[in-house]
Amino acid sequence: MARQSPDVQEAIAASPEPSAPFVDLPGHEWRDVFFGLSEDVRSVLVGDMDRAELESFIGRLDPDEVTDVLGYADEEAREALLATLDSERRERIDFLLSFDPESAAGLMSLDYVTVDAARTFSEVTERVRRFSDRTGRVPTIFVTDEGTLRGELPGAVLSVADHDTEAIGDYVREAPSVRYDREDEEVLRVFRENRERTVAVLDEEGDVLGVLFAEDLLRSLEDARGETLYEFTGVAEAESVLDGPVRKVRQRYKWLILNLGTAFMAAAVVGLFESTITAVAILAAYMPVVAGMGGNAGTQAMAVTVRGISLGEVSIATGKRVVLNEAVAGAVNGVIIGVLVAVIATAFSFAEFGLLLGAVIGVSMVANLVIAGFFGALTPLVLDRIGYDPATSATIFITTATDVLGFFVFLGLAQAVLL
Repeated sequence: MARQSPDVQEAIAASPEPSAPFVDLPGHEWRDVFFGLSEDVRSVLVGDMDRAELESFIGRLDPDEVTDVLGYADEEAREALLATLDSERRERIDFLLSFDPESAAGLMSLDYVTVDAARTFSEVTERVRRFSDRTGRVPTIFVTDEGTLRGELPGAVLSVADHDTEAIGDYVREAPSVRYDREDEEVLRVFRENRERTVAVLDEEGDVLGVLFAEDLLRSLEDARGETLYEFTGVAEAESVLDGPVRKVRQRYKWLILNLGTAFMAAAVVGLFESTITAVAILAAYMPVVAGMGGNAGTQAMAVTVRGISLGEVSIATGKRVVLNEAVAGAVNGVIIGVLVAVIATAFSFAEFGLLLGAVIGVSMVANLVIAGFFGALTPLVLDRIGYDPATSATIFITTATDVLGFFVFLGLAQAVLL
């Protein structure tokens, strides 16, 4: 990517007419800059480009990349742009556009050839040469036997094998595969199990439809990370950096109202111990410490659990061990942090409370981090089981649990021990 791309991307995102700074770039930078933008900015940019600009842009792209760009265009512009392409490119792009963009087929490339296992090296080499002459790219070579995928033939083999005495079957290596309609989470799982490998995309009959490369999946994951960032902060994925204040308010106010409701729950618990806080005013200084540590620990447990859910590693049926591990980890971390806080509290308040205040805070810290680990792991599993996105919904419930129960334990202990 060009060195100035981040600055250019920022200028495009902030511009009311993003096509102007984009088309002013050298043509060879268009691809990298465009695919470095967020989904929402890409959509606005494509909508702002005129027909000639779009035609010039997609003329520099591979068919699967053209498919991505046309996915942001309206139907009329899409049809008009397809009509400008040669018949072969149009057929390939029409084929790719027919698939869900978040499925295996939506992520795949058509840069592959299939050869029968009975073919000779000379025939395979000629097939690869014709593909390269036509497209300018070296294809992945899939080997089939009576229509069934046997594996992949590494391209380097064509230059080292003895074409007269050796068969291509001697060099075929296993090729991981995935069905065309599988979602990107399953594709990610296949890549995790087969690192640094290409993945074949198959139809219902097992015929090869396309090939997935790690860079295509990486692009999808980068987009997913952006979506997850929106979800964790309560911002709708559809919200764009270019949206006006009215739309931003409309997208966010419900989340803020829900947070306000849970904040009142925590305030109600604190109100139950008003007389305790009045009598021991120093407790107010330590309340944010208890709440903050619990919230952070809960978010850590949630992040690990949500990742496990997305990768298919854990579910509510198999999550007992995950919840127990997080609760135990919370207890151990609670002891470590609790001892540190207890020492500090005792040092500042020994003359008035001796060791008691430090003990109350230390025990409260252990209890709240156990609560954080327990709810941080359990809440995403439950939400996933009942059909809600845990990345979107879990944070608010975990924070409520750590605040409400954490304050109850801390102030309840203080009332019982210090008064």
